[in-house]
Amino acid sequence: MSFLNSIKNNSKKYETPFDHWEYSNALSDGAIEEIIKADIPNLSEHNLNYDGTRAIDGGAAEFREGISSGGKAIKFRCFVTKENSLQFPNLVKFINELQSKETFETISKMINKDLSNSYVRVEVICDREGFWLKPHCDIKEKLMSGLIFVNKTNESEDLGTDFYNEKLEKVKTLPYRNNYGYLFTSGPNTWHGMEKKSILKERRCLQVNYVTFETDWKVNN
Repeated sequence: MSFLNSIKNNSKKYETPFDHWEYSNALSDGAIEEIIKADIPNLSEHNLNYDGTRAIDGGAAEFREGISSGGKAIKFRCFVTKENSLQFPNLVKFINELQSKETFETISKMINKDLSNSYVRVEVICDREGFWLKPHCDIKEKLMSGLIFVNKTNESEDLGTDFYNEKLEKVKTLPYRNNYGYLFTSGPNTWHGMEKKSILKERRCLQVNYVTFETDWKVNN
């Protein structure tokens, strides 16, 4: 139970600019290897630019395949699902741990939100040069949000998530360290993003959410 152990023994709460927890060593070596090896398309090879959101596979017409009805959006995101689970056996173990009652009840108490009817959503992320994320607050359907960084290529620690105050002034940058993560719960002033920074090769992360909408991974009661 590496995630639960990390949360219980290797986490620290911070209250500025909003309540959040930082923790370390939540991923197994096998899970880290799967994150590194996950095949995620490079936007530049598709002549697309980062638009300051992660929803580049949906939404705006300029990111669709040129069909007036919208067509099938090109998929640039890698959510771990039951369909691709054979590619990610160690990440499925990680998801199973998040589904466990002991884990979600521990998180529930930390963030003061009921996770007993929630679903786990995990996404492997690979950001490349040009990536940026405008300051935003997560949707209320994300009961718990966070990333775990995977930095095995000696990228700058400055590539972590930026946190902002209510005036959208940057208050802190989470360190982009290998197997280092953070979590918080959505709220009206949980402003976060990532300013444009130099990425030498790639910025790999694991996005970890408990959400209210259905995924393949409902928590166990």
